[in-house]
Amino acid sequence: MTTVTKEAGAPVPAGAGAFLSVRDLHVSFRTEDGVVGAVDGLSFDLERGKTLGIVGESGSGKSVTNLTVLGLHNPMFTTVEGEILLEGQELTTARESELERIRGNKVAMIFQDPLTALSPYYTVGRQIAEPYMKHRGASRKAAWERTVEMLGKVGIPHPRERAKDYPHQFSGGMRQRAMIAMALVCDPDLLIADEPTTALDVTVQAQILDLLKDLQQDTGSAIIFITHDLGVIADMADDIMVMYAGNAVERGTVDEVLRSPRHPYTWGLLNSMPRLDSDPATPLAPIPGAPPSLLNPPSGCRFHPRCTFQDRVGGGRCVDERPLLAPDRASACHLTADQKRTIFVEEIKPRLG
Repeated sequence: MTTVTKEAGAPVPAGAGAFLSVRDLHVSFRTEDGVVGAVDGLSFDLERGKTLGIVGESGSGKSVTNLTVLGLHNPMFTTVEGEILLEGQELTTARESELERIRGNKVAMIFQDPLTALSPYYTVGRQIAEPYMKHRGASRKAAWERTVEMLGKVGIPHPRERAKDYPHQFSGGMRQRAMIAMALVCDPDLLIADEPTTALDVTVQAQILDLLKDLQQDTGSAIIFITHDLGVIADMADDIMVMYAGNAVERGTVDEVLRSPRHPYTWGLLNSMPRLDSDPATPLAPIPGAPPSLLNPPSGCRFHPRCTFQDRVGGGRCVDERPLLAPDRASACHLTADQKRTIFVEEIKPRLG
C-alpha cells in the first residue's frame, strides 16, 4: 500500500479527546480502467463509549474507509493519503506486524459477507478461538470455553455442538452471528460493524444490537456502525455521518441529522423510506439518477447531477465549486442556512410526516 502525506488546503486538527481521529483521508485504487478515488478528503473523530453511524448508498466509500483503518487493502493497487490516528498512533504508516497486534484485539470488524470472511477449511469454533489464543495468550481449553460463551451470547442454539461445525453447515443468519462472535471475542476497544444485521430477522437483530450496546456499556468501547437502515442508526448511534461518492456530505448528532437534515442527499434518503401511516399503494420517492462513477466523478458538488435544488444556487457554483464540510454540525452544500431551513420546513418535512 502506497502511503502519501498530503498537504491539505485547510486541514482539520485532530480532536483532543478522540480515540480514533481520521484527517483528510484519500483512498484510491489503480484499476485497468483508471484510478478510482473511493474516498476523497474524509475527516472525522470518534470518542470512547460513542457510536458513529455511517450511512449512504453502495459505493459511497463507507466500507473502504473502515477497511483502510485496519490496513486491509491490497498494497499493490492502493494509495492512501492523510492520517488515521488510533489513540495517537498513526496507522497509515504502521508496519504489518503492528497492525496484526491491533486487528481482532484492539480493533475488530464485523464484515459484510460472512460466507467469504469465514474460511471453509476450519470449524467455526476454531476460527473464533484463534484470535483469543493469539491476543490473550489463552490455552486451547480456555479459548474453547470463551468461544462457546460467545456463540451462546449471539443466539446460536446448542453452541457447544455447533462450534464444531463448518461455515457451510450454518445458515446465512447463523454465519453472520458467528462473525459477530468472532469480532467480540477479545472485547475490542473499537468495533467496526459493516452491515452486521443485514441477514438477520428482526428478533435476532434486536438481540445483536442489545449485545453491542452491552459491550459498549461494559468496556467503554467505540463503535462505527455502517448500515443502510436509518431506523437502526436512530437506535444505535450517537452521531451520524452521511457519505456520498467518497465524501462526507453531512454530519451531526442523531437528533440533528434525522430531525433537521440540511443536505439534499440526506433529504432524499429520508424521503425514500416507507412510512407505516402511508397508503400502501403510494409509490416510494427514490432519489433520481444513480451514484456517479468514481473513475470520473462530477465536478463541483458530486451530488449536483441528481440534486433538484441546484437551480436555487446562483452562478453555477454547484457545478464549478466543491462545497466544504465544516467541523461539528455541518453539511457540504452551497444552499444558504436560511434556504436549507426553509426548504426542509416547507417542502421536505411535510412529506416525512
